[in-house]
Amino acid sequence: TDPLVHHGRHFGRTIHALCNLHALINNGIIRMGERSEEPEDAFTAQEQREHKVFIALLKSVPGLEERIMTSDSAEEVHNIAALLQKGASSARSDDTKSLKSAIIDWLVPVGEPLVPPISRNIKIDRGFNHEKTGALLCPAGVDWSDPEIKDKLRSSELSVSGDQWPIFLYSSYTYDEMDPWEGLLRSAILVKAFKHIFTSPSSVCREAKATRSGNARIHGMTSVTRASIAYAATQARFALSSSSVFSRTDTATDSERFYNSILEVLEDPDEADDVNALLAWWNRQIFPNYIPNARPISKDSALAKIKAKR
Repeated sequence: TDPLVHHGRHFGRTIHALCNLHALINNGIIRMGERSEEPEDAFTAQEQREHKVFIALLKSVPGLEERIMTSDSAEEVHNIAALLQKGASSARSDDTKSLKSAIIDWLVPVGEPLVPPISRNIKIDRGFNHEKTGALLCPAGVDWSDPEIKDKLRSSELSVSGDQWPIFLYSSYTYDEMDPWEGLLRSAILVKAFKHIFTSPSSVCREAKATRSGNARIHGMTSVTRASIAYAATQARFALSSSSVFSRTDTATDSERFYNSILEVLEDPDEADDVNALLAWWNRQIFPNYIPNARPISKDSALAKIKAKR
């Protein structure tokens, strides 16, 4: 397999899952070339976001910047984008396929039967069609226990858009409308989905250990990224749904809008305090050896005394 496919897999999982890599690279080349002298405010907010993704892509693939910026062949650039896209798409479909079955085991405590049972291969009985998956997918702040609401969700009379986040994203599946950050993106099922994708399916039911395996280890990943949390949430949400094919443009699951809405909040500078606390929490769950960069200096240590004299 071409190394670019390998890098594309990790890019999709940890930097951006649903972007068009051909457009991203072409726009990035233009921005770094003929538009390099233009001020930041000459670009729209969307263009600026895209460019950050492009820069992250360049940093994640050794030698990529030199390769595409010195290439005088549009065909070569197209091939590079195609290989990266192939990696991102294949990783996404692999994860979709494996989570489809795995998530069923996380719906009830170990040893308890799931009533009625859910097929591992056919998804029609998931989503709002099943009591368990319906309760998890019900938008935060909407009462699943209300029979009228339940009927409307099942009949699609009450449609759910991607930016109406499901309750399963919240710790203990509890939403506090006075403090919507409380428990957000800290649920047990989301952590299991993340571990399944990034550290290995067998790590889901075990305590985190210092050894890392699976996709995180393969790609040298030592801390979570904002996009990796959004990716795990998107995959878990799709696995719980009754949709059979993952599609960016599927309006029923609205996965692209969901993914982007999570990412938007996690990248919002105004939410930095809550986001940093969230990332630290995630790193403790997934990477037990993780040491934050901003770790405070030990009080009364020699280093602290040296710094105090400056």
